Amino acid sequence: MSELDVNRLLLQLEKAVREINRDEINPQIAELKLVDLNPVVKMVAQARARYLKGLFDLANTSADSHPLPEQIKKLKLMRETYEELVEGSKALEVAIERGYLDVKA
Repeated sequence: MSELDVNRLLLQLEKAVREINRDEINPQIAELKLVDLNPVVKMVAQARARYLKGLFDLANTSADSHPLPEQIKKLKLMRETYEELVEGSKALEVAIERGYLDVKA
């Protein structure tokens, strides 16, 4: 297969991926306006705030700066929650950028 054939195939694959993603994702989510994104942004910001506050609370309450395993477990859960929401937010951005979702100006 020549380089030209490979490039042509990759372009066709990219087009197919875009079409299939749009066909699968777009019907699941109503046309988006900026105001529709605010709850997602707010949820991520709140999770970030809880995680950072948890870190400061832990630093201010730990005896001899050695947090207890239960405290670390709680902080880890806050971090995992925050990170999961960030990843979801990024996936939404990618879906918008790639045209998988309808966006209203």
